[in-house]
Amino acid sequence: MNRIVIVDDSDINLTLLSALVRRLGDCEPLLFQESPKGLAWCAENLPDLIVVDYMMPDLDGIEFVSRLRRMEGREDVPILMITANDDKEVRYESLQKGATDFLNKPVDRVEFSARVRNMLALGASRKKLADKAAWLADEVRKATAATHAREQELLFRMSRAAEFRDPETGAHIQRMAHYSRLIARRLGFSSDEQDLILQAAPMHDVGKIGIPDYILLKPGRLTPEEYDAMKRHTVIGHELLSGSEFKVFQTASVIAVAHHEKFDGSGYPYGLYGEDIPLLGRIVAVADVFDALTSVRPYKDAWPLEKAEAYLRESRGTHFDPACLDAFFAARDEVLDIHARYQDESVVGA
Repeated sequence: MNRIVIVDDSDINLTLLSALVRRLGDCEPLLFQESPKGLAWCAENLPDLIVVDYMMPDLDGIEFVSRLRRMEGREDVPILMITANDDKEVRYESLQKGATDFLNKPVDRVEFSARVRNMLALGASRKKLADKAAWLADEVRKATAATHAREQELLFRMSRAAEFRDPETGAHIQRMAHYSRLIARRLGFSSDEQDLILQAAPMHDVGKIGIPDYILLKPGRLTPEEYDAMKRHTVIGHELLSGSEFKVFQTASVIAVAHHEKFDGSGYPYGLYGEDIPLLGRIVAVADVFDALTSVRPYKDAWPLEKAEAYLRESRGTHFDPACLDAFFAARDEVLDIHARYQDESVVGA
């Protein structure tokens, strides 16, 4: 049932227009002799069409239309204005305010019926288009969510790839990723950028899948030749992750190759110095080393937090970027929370 609001200060006109509307079938006329009351009803309810007189006290037709169009969700309601004024300036102003069509008094029954049917059809078409757009938007949202879930699973599985060959991982990837996000936040990264580093940081050591077991799993100190081979995991990780069209893998490739560079230029694989080291690498370097120091390894016990923090401070400006180190310590309470929370296997971002 189409609801058609009729606003006119004349009883006779309301009666006439109501009768014409009822003859259309499947239409319910809603009559308002006072235009403010009609406007108030339209603010609370969504009509299918409005028929409004131009000449009315308190609130004339043009002002009625103007106020209605400013209401949320009423921008496209068809409005038929009835006027006895043939002045083009009136029509121009009405159109500018948002009237859809016009009829002159006295109202012709055939013309009124045709105009109303056409406007109702127009309104129905617009509603179908709006519903279709909303449906499409919802489908896109569902598809995007599904794609995001698949990406998250892929990222997690990529991050776990090295874990099956390297006893030094485990919950390490969760903790260092969250430490990295904390540092990024303190450095002024946007929320999206923080989420990106959270997703990408766990892949920092994925290149270890290319390191021979006799080196990767060796319990004792590595020989210089073995250490040189171990260093290759940064380049291998970069080669595995680079060239992707996805931002998260592009980010992870930078982290993989840069997280063992040192601020004084003594790191590897390229011996980059200071701000020549990508900021992502400088951030993850702090997070990675802190977690390695405070975690149990086959070849060492976990360092007390105070000892690990002292080491980081001593390495300010040599191993670590001072700005990244300051950001890390500025979030110390949250660092301790992460350190305590991620002791067992869990999913990054949980």
